[in-house]
Amino acid sequence: MKKIVLAGVALGVMTAYAFAADKVVKVGVLTDGSGPYADVGGVGSQIAAQLAIDESGMAGKGWKVELVYADHLNKVDVGTSIAREWFDQGKADVIVDTLNSGVALAVGQIVKDKNKVFLNSGAASSDLTGKACTPNQIHWTYDTYALANSTGKAMTKAGGDSWYFITADYAFGKALERDTTAVVSANGGKIIGNVYAPLNNADFSSQLLQAQSSKAKVIGLANAGADSANAIKQAAEFGITQSGQKLAALLIFISDVNALGLPVAQGLEFTETYYWDLNDDTRAFADRFSQKAKNHAKPTMVQAGVYSSVLHYLKAVDGLGSPADGAAVVAKMKATPTDDQAFGKGSIREDGRKIHPAYLLQVKTPAESKYPWDYAKVIATIPADEAFRPLSQSECPLVKK
Repeated sequence: MKKIVLAGVALGVMTAYAFAADKVVKVGVLTDGSGPYADVGGVGSQIAAQLAIDESGMAGKGWKVELVYADHLNKVDVGTSIAREWFDQGKADVIVDTLNSGVALAVGQIVKDKNKVFLNSGAASSDLTGKACTPNQIHWTYDTYALANSTGKAMTKAGGDSWYFITADYAFGKALERDTTAVVSANGGKIIGNVYAPLNNADFSSQLLQAQSSKAKVIGLANAGADSANAIKQAAEFGITQSGQKLAALLIFISDVNALGLPVAQGLEFTETYYWDLNDDTRAFADRFSQKAKNHAKPTMVQAGVYSSVLHYLKAVDGLGSPADGAAVVAKMKATPTDDQAFGKGSIREDGRKIHPAYLLQVKTPAESKYPWDYAKVIATIPADEAFRPLSQSECPLVKK
């Protein structure tokens, strides 16, 4: 009798162990940890993902959620190698962030082949929900179409009807220039020319001189992170805005404004889908994030997107009971309305585009700023159904025509 009881106990322990082992989900943060976008994502994206895990309630439901982190160095071969290793060695069920369009476009195909999940919050190319869309990925935070549709349209309608682009020489910069060109042209503007600059460029003097000599009313900066900050600083040194030309910072982040300082950045207009000081909910999330962040920084919209996307992903995994079938998890995510403190209520379209409002912000003057990280004010809100590319214009094969 004693042996039977012991055997029963052992069987129960083994069953419980097997159940616990099955309820494991692994999240991989793949980001720029050391390059021009490190402050935009980097370790902050890891913090945001961990916050989502901690606040998801998964532990109380018997789940174990593991987190891995890697720096892709803004190199496609490095990023794809990490993705394959994570999937082949069972280290990740989902990849989040990426922060580089070239890496994201390549990783997206690997994710599809492995039937995992890709939640992009950092890479901007609108092709990720266009010709490169897959059933296994969601584009969460913003994209080049939304940036062009907000900043580009606003500046053109305000009289900036001639443009010259300084463009990051890779997939993201070219997509941003392409989408902004379409918006400028549709609103009666013209493109005078462009010049490319390498990623992680320290000296923009040549590009700025060419843009200055073009006499274009607007110099469009189709770059981001430290590249944008360097270009803006050097444009101020050249006195470009004082001579009458305007800078269109097509993608800058709150971390860039912090690095530039208000005396240099004041007056810049830019587009965000999350700004920490929008309302009580965005401030509450920002406060929790900043308690864990270096120098108590406020989260960028990329980091907010990591938090939001991981929360929604874990909800879908719990609903299905397994992360194994990536396409099924993404389908569940699309079928479920989104709601969190960073973005509020939203939805995910059939092309994988997460839908929420966008905000055209203007950097405050030093006199207008009243407390730490009080850097911007909202000058226009673009409703969720207008912020992103209409489905009728989508090249995504998942969209029914």
